Amino acid sequence: MFVSDLLKDKRVLITGGGTGLGKSMAHRFLELGAGVTLLGRREEVLAETKAEFDRDFDGRTATASCDIRDPEAVEATVEKLWAEQGGLDALVNNAAGNILAPSETLSHRAVDAVLGIVLHGSAYMTLACGRRWLKSGTAGNVLSIVTTYAWTGSGYVLPSAMGKAGVLAMTRSLAAEWGGRGVRLNAVAPGPFPTEGAWSRLVPNKEIEKTWLNRVPLGRVGRHEELTNLAAYLLAEQSGYVNGEVVTIDGGEWLKGAGQFSVMDQLSDEEWAAFRPKKG
Repeated sequence: MFVSDLLKDKRVLITGGGTGLGKSMAHRFLELGAGVTLLGRREEVLAETKAEFDRDFDGRTATASCDIRDPEAVEATVEKLWAEQGGLDALVNNAAGNILAPSETLSHRAVDAVLGIVLHGSAYMTLACGRRWLKSGTAGNVLSIVTTYAWTGSGYVLPSAMGKAGVLAMTRSLAAEWGGRGVRLNAVAPGPFPTEGAWSRLVPNKEIEKTWLNRVPLGRVGRHEELTNLAAYLLAEQSGYVNGEVVTIDGGEWLKGAGQFSVMDQLSDEEWAAFRPKKG
C-alpha cells in the first residue's frame, strides 16, 4: 500500500507497545523504516516483543519500562529517551485500561485506575514530548487511540468513555494551540479489532460476539493491518495537512448504532411487506 521507506528514520514512541494493537502498529512502522520504542510496565513482555522484532528489524527496536500514571516517572523516562535517541518524531498514545461493569458498582479506585492510564497517562506523555518539541523548535506528531464512544458515550464502560472523551478533547485543543508551532495531533477511533487480551475480557461469549457483529454494516471485525496502515499514514509527511482530526475505522458500526431505525435490519421479507401500502 505504501512505499517501503514511508517512515524512514522516524523515531516513534508507542505506549502499550508490547502487546495488542500497539504491537501491531510497531511492527508496521518498522516495516516502513521507522525506529520504535515500546513503552509499558511489564519489562518481560517488552523484552519478548523486542526479541521478536529484532529477528526481522535488527537494532531498530528499543524498550522503556514506565508507569504512565506517574507523572514523575513519565518525565524521567522521556528525558532519558531524548538523551539517548536525540529526540523523538512521534508519540502514539495507545496504552489503555477498561472495566466492563454496571456503573453503580464501580468504586472510586476502579474509576481512578482507568482514568489514570487513559486520560492522565496520555496527557502526561503528550505534554512531556510536546514541551521538548516546542522548546527545540522541531516538528512533532501525536497520534492517540480513542473510540467512537468518546463522543456518543456508552453504558457499562463509564471510566473508559470519560477518559477517551478527554483524550479527544486534548487532541483537538492542542492541535489548535500547537499546530502553528510544528506539532500535529490526531486520533483514530477503532471499532472491534480483536486482540488476545482485551477481546476475551470485553466479549465474554459467542452470543455477545454475534450481537456485536450484527451492529457492523460490513459484518465483520477489523483486521489489524487496516488500522496499522491508517496509523502509518497519519504519522507520515504525506498527511501533513491533517491536524486535530479523529478518523473512525469501525466498518460503520457507530453510524448504524446512531440511526434510530437501524434495528430494522432484523425484519423478515414478510414483515417488510406489511409496511407496503395496500392496493386499492
